[in-house]
This record gives sequence, structure tokens and C-alpha cells, in this order.
Amino acid sequence: MSGLSLPEEITLLTLDDETGRSVGRQGLAAALALSGAVMMELALAHRVDTDRDRLEVLDTTPAGDPVLDAGLAAIAGSEDSRAALLRLSREEGLRPMLLDRLVGAGLLRRVEGRVLLVFPERRYLKPEDRPEPREVRARLLRAVEGDHIPEPREALLFGLARAVALLPALLPAPVLAARQDRMDLLLRIEALNRSLAEIVGDIYAARLRSGGA
Repeated sequence: MSGLSLPEEITLLTLDDETGRSVGRQGLAAALALSGAVMMELALAHRVDTDRDRLEVLDTTPAGDPVLDAGLAAIAGSEDSRAALLRLSREEGLRPMLLDRLVGAGLLRRVEGRVLLVFPERRYLKPEDRPEPREVRARLLRAVEGDHIPEPREALLFGLARAVALLPALLPAPVLAARQDRMDLLLRIEALNRSLAEIVGDIYAARLRSGGA
């Protein structure tokens, strides 16, 4: 266990280990993966009960985590999990909040620069003296390559990464080609994974078809 929350881990996964730039389809993959991570963390904290067709808010007591509390407020009144995930994906403050938290913890280093000497660019580098940011990706690789029973959070993290097509950017192509059965197992092993990760994947595919960013 990394000691990080699912939203923190998915935020780290959506940043390239070397360049600090976002991986996956710019904006879309990170937003939907993060919305799924927040929902999963809320479910693990017993604040919501959810499956593919239903969402019930069980407890509105603040969780003590600003990201989760903001997420819980954002999904209030949502008629189902899909509507809640869409609302969360539009919450622009969640990712900056997580990035600031990771910078404050020394797990990321913010770098300001310019592209072509004109356009401002902000990157988030993973410090060499802190193994935790890269360990998230290494743990994902071990979950796919191994034959052990995965921890629930490993399976959930995998499901989100797969749902928004991040795996080709995170794992070697030979591993992905050889471990399809294992990856199917990781997706099935947690009921929460089957429901939320599938909805995230459906929304992601629909947004791509419509040209969403």
C-alpha cells in the first residue's frame, strides 16, 4: 500500500514519469479517471453506495479530505452513477487541488516554462529522491504481470487506467499483449470496479466519438 488515496494515485499516473506532462488524451482521460477515483474513494469511505444503475448518498458527514468533500457536494442530487461521474468530470477544481497537495507533500515539483518560447506551460516532475510517485506505476505493472490476488485498490486503479485507455502509455506493449486474461480478471474481481470503471469507459468512448476533449 502506498498510503495515497485513489484520486492521488490516478493523478500521479496521468503524469509522465520523465517529462511531467499529462499522458493520454489531453484533459479527457485525466478528468474521467479522476472522477471515477473520487467516486470509488467515496464508496470505500462508506459515503455513497453505487453500482452501474444506481447511486445512493449514505452519509454527508465531511470525510476530512477536501477533494472527497468537494466531490460529495458535487454529486448531491445525481439520479445515478453516470450522472454523478459526469458532474465530477466537470469539477475543474479537483485536479488542481490534488496537484497542489502532492506538491506540498514533496511528491511532485511544479515547473513553469514556455513552449516554443511563447506559450506558457506548467509541468509536474516526480522528484528523484521520492520513490512513491513512480511506485504507483510499478505497482500497476506488478498487478498485471503477477498471479497474486490483487489488493482491492490495485484492481480499482487498474480498472480506471484501462477505462480511459491509459494502459498503453503506462505499461510495455508486450505485457499488455501477453496478459489479457489477467487484465480481464483484475477488472472482474471487484464489483465496484465492474460498475464504475465500465461507466467511465462508456463515457470516455462516447466523448471520443463526439469529438470531446
